[in-house]
Amino acid sequence: MSADPRPLPELVSFIETLPEPHILCDRDYRIIAANAAYRSSCADGRSVVGRTCYDVSHHYSVPCDRAGESCPLSRSLQSGQRERVLHLHHTPRGEEYVNIELSPVRDGSGEIAWFIEKMEPMPVARGVSDNHGLIGRAPAFQRMLELVVRVAPSEASVLLQGESGTGKELVASAVHEASRRADRPFVVVDCSGLPDTLFESEVFGHERGAFTGAVARKPGLVEAASGGTLFLDEVGDIPLSMQVKLLRLLETGTYRRVGSTELRRADIRLVSATHRPLQEMIGDGSFRQDLYFRLNTFPIIVPPLRERLEDLPLLVTSLLERVAPNRKLELSADAMQVLAAYPFPGNVRELRNVLERASLMCDGDMIHPEHLAEEIRQGAAAMPPPGRSVHESAAIALGGHAVPDLGELEHQVLRQAVISHRGSRRELAARLGLSERTLYRRLKALGLDKALD
Repeated sequence: MSADPRPLPELVSFIETLPEPHILCDRDYRIIAANAAYRSSCADGRSVVGRTCYDVSHHYSVPCDRAGESCPLSRSLQSGQRERVLHLHHTPRGEEYVNIELSPVRDGSGEIAWFIEKMEPMPVARGVSDNHGLIGRAPAFQRMLELVVRVAPSEASVLLQGESGTGKELVASAVHEASRRADRPFVVVDCSGLPDTLFESEVFGHERGAFTGAVARKPGLVEAASGGTLFLDEVGDIPLSMQVKLLRLLETGTYRRVGSTELRRADIRLVSATHRPLQEMIGDGSFRQDLYFRLNTFPIIVPPLRERLEDLPLLVTSLLERVAPNRKLELSADAMQVLAAYPFPGNVRELRNVLERASLMCDGDMIHPEHLAEEIRQGAAAMPPPGRSVHESAAIALGGHAVPDLGELEHQVLRQAVISHRGSRRELAARLGLSERTLYRRLKALGLDKALD
């Protein structure tokens, strides 16, 4: 290591010229310099020099990797290379997802002395309640979002796989919004709603007189998406006879309108989605294997609601704002417990329907269990999530963003868990079904973070 820990003035001057938020850190996580873009968007105009990056970005008292977070600085020290991660940062606008790219800088002796960290906000997703876009903080949600961030800038075809109601169209839209085609059209094709006779015409267009009823030339959805993204929803429902024509589009980038001999060139990025088991369909001959390989360049699994239960309070708040925008509705602790214990086979779509019905049944500002449909209450009582009691599930779900009257419930559950636990924080997180990072954040908010040190 160099005897002089101060970075070259030219290095500080360099990051100041960059338009994106950048900071310069030393090996001890201390911020040496922050450019104007960072001070403006991430620090509310205040100086952050001398503070640690984990304090500023996460309000942690220890480095990210000791708080259950993936730390790009420690990873870069090990690999000696540039590292990229997706983090949830505190900003003047609240918690936001940030795509981080950290590059090591070596001194005259060849040792890593400093790190330049570039931050790109991800407006397509939030870690707080919002009226649009993707919402979530759960580990399964963040793993999915990391893949979205990775693939969005490319032109690779994306295949979204997940159960009905998980929000695959929202994820597809996020891929589009984070891509270089964001200012161009995002066109949705509902493959399940198109019969064989209309699929080709709707997707590729037709010429006048191409078939009975074709009284005028009509551009197809591929043409409408020119320069942008074409989203094929429920791609497993595409008729077998049309799959070969879609394959030709993907392989050659060309297509023909129905009734035309003119070869047209497509300029689209393809994102597709399905809840059907495409590999099984290949086995029974109902889906082409070569088309599957073309669509599945970059697969992303969209998690069901039961795998991101801790996002339930965020989703409830956001969905209530959508289904009852002129009211200030909240859920009681008992109602939230019922929802937390219900398996939600219809996922987020079913949750929205449940809340819309409850809002119509509720005359006041607080939704109670009696406002929920009977099948929801019965399903919650009969089917708690595997390995958790109803009360444990509710406590875990409510921990991240508890509504005002639920804090004591969570405090009691976590305090008892900490008192009775004799192992590490990692083991306690596994026992509660949480990520270590999420457990640390909740313990810190409740003043219990020192109990396991």
